[in-house]
Amino acid sequence: MSRESQTLQPVASDRPELPGKLPDHLRTELIAFRRDLHMHPELGHQEFRTTAAIKARLEKAGLRPRVLKSGTGLICDVGTWDGGRPMLALRADIDALPIPDTKTHVSYRSTFPDRAHACGHDVHTAVVLGAGLVLAELDRQGLLPRPVRLLFQPAEEVLPGGATDAISSGVLDGVGRIVAVHCDPRVDAGRIGLRPGPITSACDRLEVTLTGSGGHTARPHLTTDLVTAAARVAVDAPALLARRMDARSGMSVTWGRIEAGHACNVIPMHAELSGTVRCLDLAAWHEAPDMIHAAIDEIATMHGAKFEINHVRGVPPVVNDPVITELLREAMGARCGAESVEDTEQSLGGEDFSWYLEHVPGAMARLGVRAPGDTAKRDLHRGDFDVDEDAIAVGVEFFTAAALIDGRRTPPSR
Repeated sequence: MSRESQTLQPVASDRPELPGKLPDHLRTELIAFRRDLHMHPELGHQEFRTTAAIKARLEKAGLRPRVLKSGTGLICDVGTWDGGRPMLALRADIDALPIPDTKTHVSYRSTFPDRAHACGHDVHTAVVLGAGLVLAELDRQGLLPRPVRLLFQPAEEVLPGGATDAISSGVLDGVGRIVAVHCDPRVDAGRIGLRPGPITSACDRLEVTLTGSGGHTARPHLTTDLVTAAARVAVDAPALLARRMDARSGMSVTWGRIEAGHACNVIPMHAELSGTVRCLDLAAWHEAPDMIHAAIDEIATMHGAKFEINHVRGVPPVVNDPVITELLREAMGARCGAESVEDTEQSLGGEDFSWYLEHVPGAMARLGVRAPGDTAKRDLHRGDFDVDEDAIAVGVEFFTAAALIDGRRTPPSR
């Protein structure tokens, strides 16, 4: 895999002030666009109205968006790629969550009883749309140094994420770098959080089925004691893995369900466990399935139980490329000053943006959406989630600055 970002040359420090400021009329339009999406949330792979709205606005600006073969989501190139240096992509996710919108004080509350944009994907969409419209105007003026791809991705909330389908449909063809933002209700609007290296975690689903002969509780020595076997898997598998994996990988197997038997005097023939595998480290996440299988194999064999494992892969950690992270830091500093960038911690949440980073270098920033002075504790994936809409303009200008700075860099020598 080419890692051209690691050899890019810095931009000259005496460059003039960056163009690409968001005009007031477009700022107002983007807020209205975001509110319309918020009122009409659509779940993963069902984002037909959302896709049509984005497509119509891009076409109105004279651009040529292309809907993905799945029927939802789209890409759109601003400027014409000549096959030379690969493009920078700006990614937004467009789906909502299957939870009720519990806000009562806003006019743009969801019009569907069990759907809500409770993770800020409507904001992400408005930000990338706005950046695309501003960059398109710069392109018409001859001020866009290199073409940029807009990527509006469906089904981020659907395991293992819509990014995998998008990649298979060719959204990264011609792309060499990719960036994204994610709303952060812990950070004030007007600021972003950055972190080189891992910024989210991996999360998988783990299901284990144990089978054996079963029998009478008076004669466990003549049976496969599945209750004991299941208990040992629940306790010993995490303990074994803790000693076989580097502790710095942060891998954790946690069970959420154990089920076995129906009568107090009958040893059952079937037992089930299900839980999650979370991992802070990308290399450890790749090793996890084999390590977990080996640990459970040892325990089940010791108790004479047969077993089956269904390890459902979720998403790997998002690992920010350090050079592209610095590009984002420079872009935000150019727009809002160096003090507008804060360091952020690695989250235990998952994000399918990570799948793009298996193919090209990139970075995700946390976009502050908290109203300054707001002391209420707010979080993602809650029905009362909302944002300070000033964050939309900040995100647009942040992305346009990143595109312009990246476009002016000297490409690596071949």
